[in-house]
Amino acid sequence: MSENHVTILKFFLYISEAEQKKRLQARIEDPLKHWKISESDLQDSTYWDKYMASYEKALTRCSTPWAPWYVIPSNLKWFRSRAVAQIIVNTLERMKLKFPEPKIDVSKLVVE
Repeated sequence: MSENHVTILKFFLYISEAEQKKRLQARIEDPLKHWKISESDLQDSTYWDKYMASYEKALTRCSTPWAPWYVIPSNLKWFRSRAVAQIIVNTLERMKLKFPEPKIDVSKLVVE
């Protein structure tokens, strides 16, 4: 894709183990959040260290200068959103995008 001038942005939204547990507990306690939880969530949380090792391996192996991974601290949702937005804005600015030139002489067009 990058050889065809496609810009690739990859974000890994990192949430600490403590924050993950806090959010899981909030889902258990708040009936409005029950839809977000499944039985596997409790089981999966016991594999935290294995998941982190796998993520680190994948991020290291799959990050390249033309398609890097951005690891975004995501305990604070406002910070996560701001960081991702800033990376996207910076990338778009570096691209120096412009509207294409019209294929016809627009000055001669009239809407009737």
